[in-house]
Amino acid sequence: MYKCAIILAAGQGTRIKSDIPKVLHKVCGKEMVNHVIDTMRKASIDDVNVIVGKGAELVKEKTSFKNITYSLQEEQLGTGHAVKCAVEFLKGKKGVVGVFAGDAPLIKPETVENLFNEHLVKGNSATLLTSMVEDPTGYGRVVRAGDEVLKIVEHKDCSPEELKIREMNAAIYCFDIESLVESLDKLSNDNNQGEYYLTDVIGILKNEGKKVGAIVIDYEETIGVNSRVQLAEAEEILRNRINLMHMNNGVTLIDPKSTYIGADVEIERDTVIYPNNVLEGNTKIGKGVIIYPNSRISNSEIDDFVEIQASVILDSKIGEGTTVGPFAYIRPDSVIGNNARIGDFVEIKKSNIGNNTKVSHLTYIGDASVGENCNFGCGTVVVNYDGKVKHKTEIGNNSFIGCNTNLVSPVKISDNTYIAAGSTITNNVNEGELAVARARQVNIPGWVAKKGLDKK
Repeated sequence: MYKCAIILAAGQGTRIKSDIPKVLHKVCGKEMVNHVIDTMRKASIDDVNVIVGKGAELVKEKTSFKNITYSLQEEQLGTGHAVKCAVEFLKGKKGVVGVFAGDAPLIKPETVENLFNEHLVKGNSATLLTSMVEDPTGYGRVVRAGDEVLKIVEHKDCSPEELKIREMNAAIYCFDIESLVESLDKLSNDNNQGEYYLTDVIGILKNEGKKVGAIVIDYEETIGVNSRVQLAEAEEILRNRINLMHMNNGVTLIDPKSTYIGADVEIERDTVIYPNNVLEGNTKIGKGVIIYPNSRISNSEIDDFVEIQASVILDSKIGEGTTVGPFAYIRPDSVIGNNARIGDFVEIKKSNIGNNTKVSHLTYIGDASVGENCNFGCGTVVVNYDGKVKHKTEIGNNSFIGCNTNLVSPVKISDNTYIAAGSTITNNVNEGELAVARARQVNIPGWVAKKGLDKK
C-alpha cells in the first residue's frame, strides 16, 4: 500500500514572537519541522510534502537536504485550506496519506506506524489521534457515539455540552487519499473563524457513511509549540527521552538534568558524560570516552577512550586514546590522531595532527599538517596569515618545536628536526637539522644605574 505524508509548516506563529518561521525553531538542536520529517522516515514513509507559507524560502533552505517536495499556501485560511494547497501532490495517487503538524516535534515513529496500521487494518476512510486531558480548553473536541467518531468540533464552535468533552483532537490524521481529495472540495468556511477546517472532513466522511476511527495516545506526543514557554517544555520532554535512550544503551550520565544531547548524536557504551556538557548535530562518540564538565562538541567524531576536559570541538575528528583540554579549542576541519595530547589553551584550526604528537599548552596551530611523535613547546604559534592569504605549514615526524617559536607560513619543517626555543622560522628546515633563529644576547653593564632606574 502506498503511503505518504503532508506536514503543515506554513504558519509564522505570532505568539512565539520571532522573525523566523515557527517550525524552524529548534528542539534539542534540530528544527521542529526536521524532527517531524525524520520521524516520517523512521516510520518508513519516504514521500513527504511540506506545506510552506510564511518564510517559505527559509523553510525550504533548512529542509531541502531532506529529499522532500513542497506546496505553497500563500494565504493562511485554515488547516483545510492548507491541505487543499497540496492537492497537486495528492492528485492521481491511491493509498494513504498522513497529515502532521510541523510544530509538533514529539510524535514518535512507532505512533505513526500504529496510526497507519490501524487505518489500514480497520478499513477506515479516516483515522485520527486523540488524547484525554483534564483541561481541553482551546482544543477541538472529539464527538463520539460509543466507539464511533461522529465529528470534531473546534473549541470556539462548541456547544455547552461539547465543551465538557475531555477527549481532544491531536490534529494528526490518516486519510484514504481519494476520500480526502473529494472531501476537500466540499469544505466550507461558514464558522466563527471564517476558515476552512480540516476537522470538517471527518463530518463530511461520516455523512457519506464512511468509516472514521481514532486512537487515543499519550498527550505528551501531541504537544504543539506556539510560544517560547511551550518550546522550552518540548525541549525538556525530548531531552529526557534522548538521555533515557542513551542510559538504557549503556552510557553513564552523571546528571541527566544538566546534560544536553542532540537528537542525532550517537554514543557507544561505557562512555561517561559529566554535567554541563552540550553534544550537538551529527556527533558520534565512541566507547569508553570520558567527557568531563563544561565541553561543547558539535558535528564531530570522537573515537574510543578519548578524554575531554572543558573544551570546544567543532566539525572535527579526535583519534582513539587522545586527551583534549582543559580549555582547548578544536576548530572545524581538524583531525587529531591517536594517543595525541591537545592541552590547555591550545587552539587547532583546519589542521591534521599526527599520532602520539603532544601540543600541551598555550599554542596555536592553523592550516598545518603535523606528523607523528612531535612535541610542541609552550607558546608556539603557527603564523598562517599574511594579512591577505592563509598559508600552509608542514611539519614532519619526530620534530621538536621549542617554546615560544613562531613558524611563519608557508614553511616546511622536515622529519627529525629541532627548533630552538624563541626562534622565528621563515625558511624550510631540512631533515636532521637544528634551526636557531633569534638575536644574539647582549648584556650592557651599568645600564640600569645610567638610566636612573636603580630602586635600591
